[in-house]
Amino acid sequence: MKFFLKLALFVLSFCLIICTNSNAKISKRENLPKKLKIVTTIFPQYDFIREIAKDKVELSMLLHPGTQAHSFEPTPSDIIKIKNCDIFVYVGGENEDWVKDKILASIDTKGKTVLALLDLVKLVEEEIIEGMQEEQEDESKKSKEEKEYDEHVWTSPKNAKIIVKALTQALSKKDSENSQYYKQNMQEYLKNLDALDIEFKNIVKNAKRKTIIFGDRFPFRYFADDYKLKYYAAFAGCSTESDASAATISFLIKKVSSERIPVVFHIELSNQKIADAICEQTRTKKLLMNSCHNVTKKEFEKGISYLDLMKTNVENLKEALQ
Repeated sequence: MKFFLKLALFVLSFCLIICTNSNAKISKRENLPKKLKIVTTIFPQYDFIREIAKDKVELSMLLHPGTQAHSFEPTPSDIIKIKNCDIFVYVGGENEDWVKDKILASIDTKGKTVLALLDLVKLVEEEIIEGMQEEQEDESKKSKEEKEYDEHVWTSPKNAKIIVKALTQALSKKDSENSQYYKQNMQEYLKNLDALDIEFKNIVKNAKRKTIIFGDRFPFRYFADDYKLKYYAAFAGCSTESDASAATISFLIKKVSSERIPVVFHIELSNQKIADAICEQTRTKKLLMNSCHNVTKKEFEKGISYLDLMKTNVENLKEALQ
């Protein structure tokens, strides 16, 4: 009897210890500061916030790695994420019309910070240059007075700096307790963007030529303007076209041949068919110029950043302008 009594007391004591520890852990979790929930539509703003806030926030990106932003459609779970987040960051152009039309118009945004990248920087209009194929599908529907802006504002390190500052301000306002932490990280990141800017400037300054060729869409209008580069491409940056006409390809082949251009660029997640056709005819090297709108699944899992992608662009641009 004494043995069973001691055993019962031991089991009871053990249970009390477990319950006490569990309650303590629950209490500790409840006392932890609540992390800001942040949702971004695509990779650039996701990565900027990842660099500024690190593990201080709960961050998610709607565009799945390896997919094109031009064909994105939000799922019900995406809408729930936006509804429940504290800060929502999107690009704000024509490719994201669904944000205003389907999401923001249907949810209560009081107490939520909503940022559109196109509201943060000075915009430039999309342009159709010599040899570039125009989109036919929607041209008849557009008003002659309607302006179409290039949405790829982050491709310029100078614009990236403006965006990073705005994101830091939004984070600091929403989470004043960690404001100093965000600002310190921002300062370090701005130094990296300044260094990147200097590298691009030096490449262009010392280059033999100032012309680049894209056998693809051209989402680098802000970049080209900032570094005074001339360009030719199959399509404008926001075009949804993927097959170029014979006239467009012929024009680009002649341009590469006549100016002895050493590199033909393609962009990320492209089928590269147009660049391949040009390179085959001109025996020119094909290289990637990454607009950073998204990364592959493998790159995402490895933690590849905007700075990593742009540093590769530095090397490829150097080769293209030699």
